[in-house]
Amino acid sequence: QVRLVESGVGSAQAGGSLKLSCAASGFSFTNRALDWYRQTPGKERELVSSIGVDGTTTYVASVEGRFTISRDNAKEMVYLQMSSLKPEDTAMYYCSLYYLAARIWGPGTQVTVSS
Repeated sequence: QVRLVESGVGSAQAGGSLKLSCAASGFSFTNRALDWYRQTPGKERELVSSIGVDGTTTYVASVEGRFTISRDNAKEMVYLQMSSLKPEDTAMYYCSLYYLAARIWGPGTQVTVSS
């Protein structure tokens, strides 16, 4: 069974840093790209960052230069290091992958950035 579980300290001051982790299981981790999404109430879920099987990374413009996605294939973990946080980064963050023609989601973890 494919499973994704996010974790990380959920609050920070503006300008601060947080690191989110995602533990993955139930699939061949090294053969899959992984994504971080975020969502705020009343808005659509937004793709924040992706990391490919070769470590290639992409970011939405609003986090470019502030967030860093990484993966540890041995531990089957994916991370999102968030720095220079802004109040507008406040959202529920989800780890995700596309697997067997379906988008799989973790339960999410709340990030709150106060000004």
